[in-house]
Amino acid sequence: MGAVSAKPGTTTAQPAGYAPDDAHPGAPASAPDASASAPDASASAGPAVPDEPARHAGRHTADDPREILARPLAAGSLLDAVRDLRRDVERTTFPLDLPGTDAARASRARLVDQLTEHLVPRLTELSAPAVVVVAGSTGAGKSTLVNSLVGHEVTTAGVLRPTTREPVLVHHPGDADLLEAHPLVGTARAVAHDSVPRGIALLDAPDLDSVLDANREAAHRLLEAADLWLFVTTAARYGDALPWRVLEDAVARGASIAMVLNRVPTASLPAVRGDLLARLREHGLAGSPLFVVPDQGPHEGPLEPRVVAPVQRWLLMLAGPDRARTVIGRTLRGSLAALRLWVDELAEAVQAQADAAAQVGALLDEATRAPLERASAAVAGGDVARGAVGVRWAELTSPRGAIGSAVRGGKVRGSARGRADRESAVGALRAEVTHAATTVLTAAATDADADLRAALAAGPAGAVAVLERWALRSTGPDGASEQAARAWVGQGVRAVRGALADPSLDKAAAKRRDKAVRVLGEEVVATVALAAAGGVDDALGTLTTLVGPAAQDVVAELRADLERRARARVSLVRDDAAAPLADPDLASDAASRLRLRLAVIKGLT
Repeated sequence: MGAVSAKPGTTTAQPAGYAPDDAHPGAPASAPDASASAPDASASAGPAVPDEPARHAGRHTADDPREILARPLAAGSLLDAVRDLRRDVERTTFPLDLPGTDAARASRARLVDQLTEHLVPRLTELSAPAVVVVAGSTGAGKSTLVNSLVGHEVTTAGVLRPTTREPVLVHHPGDADLLEAHPLVGTARAVAHDSVPRGIALLDAPDLDSVLDANREAAHRLLEAADLWLFVTTAARYGDALPWRVLEDAVARGASIAMVLNRVPTASLPAVRGDLLARLREHGLAGSPLFVVPDQGPHEGPLEPRVVAPVQRWLLMLAGPDRARTVIGRTLRGSLAALRLWVDELAEAVQAQADAAAQVGALLDEATRAPLERASAAVAGGDVARGAVGVRWAELTSPRGAIGSAVRGGKVRGSARGRADRESAVGALRAEVTHAATTVLTAAATDADADLRAALAAGPAGAVAVLERWALRSTGPDGASEQAARAWVGQGVRAVRGALADPSLDKAAAKRRDKAVRVLGEEVVATVALAAAGGVDDALGTLTTLVGPAAQDVVAELRADLERRARARVSLVRDDAAAPLADPDLASDAASRLRLRLAVIKGLT
């Protein structure tokens, strides 16, 4: 232990409140009386140095390790079910930032750690040693305690913080094969030492309140690997809030827990021990073993064997086949039982996400209605014909214009010799129609974008989360609208070709139609149809002169097509806004996957 400044004491560790074999450390029980359960503070337990046969007799060697399960024959199926649950929990995300989502994400991360670090490894190798994680706050003396229990310096201890940067797993050499596949071997530095009883492995974890984020995260994750928590605190810090929050989580998941109260001044030992026992009762830890280590004063290196003898004897007892199996089985059953509430809560959080997504989808549908109606109204109201299109039409239909000079008084005049010039002149109108249609389609999308953003901003938390993930529209040219407008203009030729091929026209109308094609060409006739569909007032009359009664249907078809494209632009904006809702974890049945996995585990336990 690093040098400390405290009143020296010479008494040994005092066990207070040891749980009987059949007591669940996390279950309420009658709290042991501090004065009755602890030996006299001045008594010495003497060094705990077991003889060599006893040291090697502790390996968990039950005839069938599956007997620690409620249904031993289901061990293989249970392992598969837990692995399936871990896979689905790992894949579970919370795309929407709702109230409680941060807590759900943290709970999911802890559940993944519990499944990965404890349940899967334990079910994979039920004969593996019981993992005793030595945990606590900064400066509690965890590393010194581990070194003292082993009798050698296997982990770094000192006054500089943090001392435990790398977790250390200490085990008996004979248990190496059983730990070989355990994930702890890849996370912690494994040390084999003969002084560790077979059947248990001590893990010196980083500080729970370390100044280093990585250390804190590692400490909390490693606690999930424990078959037993040996929680170390001091007389000065046992009231800190963080350790008790961690212990409450351990109780909730059914972990087996013991506590070491370190550096207790002799004078205050009864009061401190009594207060701590009361706190243990309040937190559902009445049956948990409590060891009191009196203050040893300024000190370097491991503690004297007599000081930690009670803890050492207790660990040796735990290493026995029956005791190890009891601890492993108790924590394993507690962890499996805790899965029910844990996964249920996680499934509820997933369902809350799905419900919020459905609510946002309905909100977007409602908010899209007005932009759709305005898009239809813009097409029906002739917005394409406003401005440059109307001016160009008037120019072309004047007596000397390309169209006006060829179509007058309900007749088609001229010859094919001027067709190329007419097509060139009317090409400017087609360009204006294309530009105007692009503007109408862009306006429909922009209008929808503004409405939907306003609706999401004023909506519930799920709506705001979707809004935050929706990228802002570009302020430059709208390529999608321009592409849609060009496609609509291209429909003009295809629409008039049907009318030009109508065999039902009378002879005079058919003759006029054929001449229109020779004098103007299909492109010019199609442009007239587009202008009429866009809302140019007298374009329909001109088109009727050119193609006959079918002109009405051609214009109606093109106008309906433009309206569909305008509404499609609105719908596309809605789809862009709703893109985050397509996440599989927001599907209406997303939570059922987790509930199904839990049902399988329930059936096997």
